[in-house]
Amino acid sequence: MIRAAIPSDAAQIAAIWNHAIRETTITFNPVEKPEEEVATLTAQDCLVWEEDGRIMGFARYFPFRGGEGYRFTVEHTIMLHDEGHGNGAGRRLMEALCAHAKAEGKHSMFAGCSAENRGAVAFHARLGFQEVATLPEVGFKFGRWIDLVLMQKFL
Repeated sequence: MIRAAIPSDAAQIAAIWNHAIRETTITFNPVEKPEEEVATLTAQDCLVWEEDGRIMGFARYFPFRGGEGYRFTVEHTIMLHDEGHGNGAGRRLMEALCAHAKAEGKHSMFAGCSAENRGAVAFHARLGFQEVATLPEVGFKFGRWIDLVLMQKFL
């Protein structure tokens, strides 16, 4: 079931997020997120995929940049539990997130994908995101520079 995140989801969301921080380059952030910060970040515009009381993934959107002129453009994060890949739920989660953003009056959504994560680039392309730029060596993690692929979808 896909639903809006609630405060009691924070621990499970943090576990998914922190696993990605520790083990992957899907996020360039090397610092784990405390549960309290996750609760604040997911308090609005965040959806979760829940199965049998277990959070299997989450997706949230947030302002692309500061300033009133950017108010109709958002960026998003989507992360799935290791056991949550390959069954279409990630796609449903993103479709629900895009529908939510559109209903809130947003015009476009960006995805910032690690160039090392070709699966994420392909996933977003299947959802209608277009590659608009590659920013060379803007991320640094695990002792190496990593490119960022920016993808955009008009809602």
